[in-house]
Amino acid sequence: MAGHSKWANIKHRKAAQDAKRGKIFTKLIRELTTAAREGGSDPSANPRLRAAIDKALSNNMTRDTVDRAVKRGAGELDGQVLETIIYEGYGPGGTAVMVECMTDNRNRTVSDVRHAFTKNGGNLGTDGSVAYLFEKKGVISYSDADEETVMEAALEAGADDVVVNDDGSIDVYTQWDEFGSVKDALDASGLEADNAEVTMIPSTSAELDEETAPRFMRLIDMLEDADDVQEVYHNGEISDELADKL
Repeated sequence: MAGHSKWANIKHRKAAQDAKRGKIFTKLIRELTTAAREGGSDPSANPRLRAAIDKALSNNMTRDTVDRAVKRGAGELDGQVLETIIYEGYGPGGTAVMVECMTDNRNRTVSDVRHAFTKNGGNLGTDGSVAYLFEKKGVISYSDADEETVMEAALEAGADDVVVNDDGSIDVYTQWDEFGSVKDALDASGLEADNAEVTMIPSTSAELDEETAPRFMRLIDMLEDADDVQEVYHNGEISDELADKL
């Protein structure tokens, strides 16, 4: 969990860059469409869709755009059919990496993912090679909230854990299928989350040094820039001092 928190600042910076390029909307629409197709258009009965809607709205996507994507996924509108594929591999410094993709062309996607790993000192693994190191969780983050208020509301709502980070930010962890109900309860308490998503949390971390950290960052950048890649999960950890140099 510490690894997730240490990477929060880098992740949010990269998300802002993606938003400027307009890429984040494309990825969010794909996730909304696929989540609705696989689990139905009712977010109260589809945790994945609920998480996707929350993430889209927090990135300033309009409700109309969200609704169209959900309808398309549920078969109410015409649109291309995408499938979700997860690739697993190893990056520099012994890092474990999971790459969630949505694609209409498996050959193109695996070629792009393999190229990113190979070019940056990693290698694509087999199914299950690193998945056991990750657990699917809901994470609701606050950068400026009262610790006691969050703690009380989160535990009453049934959250698994509340972690206060060194910078004062707070992460609330939930079971992935209870993400929506916990977030609703926190919202009802008057708490406004900076980020809320269902993600993969690593159980172990791999500390990176001055040699491996830049190569690892290039790998993550290259994977996230691939059109078919939705999310990249990893257990790489970089110290605050080293992160400031990157």
